[in-house]
Amino acid sequence: MKKQETAVVTGGAGFIGSHLAAALLAEGYEVKVVDNLVGGKKEKVPPDATFFELDVNDTEKLTEIMKGADFIFHLAAVPSVPYSIEYPLETNNANVSGTLSILKAAKDAGIKRVIYSASSSAYGDQKVMPVREDMPAMPKSPYGVQKYVGELYCRMWSEVYGVETVSLRYFNVYGPGAKAEGAYAPVISKFLKQREADMPMTITGDGTQTRAFTHVRDVVRANMLAARSEKVGKGEVMNIGVGDNVSILKIAELIGGPIEFIPARLEPHDSCADYSRAKELLGWEPTISLFEGIAELKK
Repeated sequence: MKKQETAVVTGGAGFIGSHLAAALLAEGYEVKVVDNLVGGKKEKVPPDATFFELDVNDTEKLTEIMKGADFIFHLAAVPSVPYSIEYPLETNNANVSGTLSILKAAKDAGIKRVIYSASSSAYGDQKVMPVREDMPAMPKSPYGVQKYVGELYCRMWSEVYGVETVSLRYFNVYGPGAKAEGAYAPVISKFLKQREADMPMTITGDGTQTRAFTHVRDVVRANMLAARSEKVGKGEVMNIGVGDNVSILKIAELIGGPIEFIPARLEPHDSCADYSRAKELLGWEPTISLFEGIAELKK
């Protein structure tokens, strides 16, 4: 009888992590969720997962939790560009030190592979769209720097310590369960919440900035493919995002309703993914259109 495989999901009480934990359980994995509940909510953790309330910087306890596991999906982070600008030290501790702690624990626990949630914010402003992984990183925020450093650590960890790693650069993930409250909420969730409250949708700047909105179920599938692919494991970096970008004004139009413009914030103007490397190495491509995704959320 084949041994049941075990996966550890850090940040599994958060938006993407909880979706991933549920999908892994559905595939027959034993799932351990690690989350300090600063950004996540315990009720989001699937009931069949084993939950550990723990900060990822507690390397010793992490190592004990990881022992016997096959894969680590590292999603724990403070995922906000504006928040990182306001709190660079705190976000560095979570996003850089936390990733290093995960990698050290994975090595000490004898884990086969770490799948790291990287970010398209590493690109910053690029002159050519769509962005490709061979373009130089030019992050515009502490968050972008922090997530990029995590990629470098992953690659180095594979080279020096022999732990298989792969880094997935996410592009503007949206879907059911995304955070809708607060100043740093993702734009689609925020707009839907504002319309529900019969308030105008607040657009930063002139709304012409574009993003590659990618559905959470497509992101989850990329993670699961990355765990299995025999073509990765040496710190490869790949884009997990759609190949067509949409303006914030267009998002407001798709949702429908009044809008209100507020001051612009420091962020790249455009974002669009070339996902050919993910297609080649993982057999992944996005399957859910933005129109379908927003229609599902409006129900």
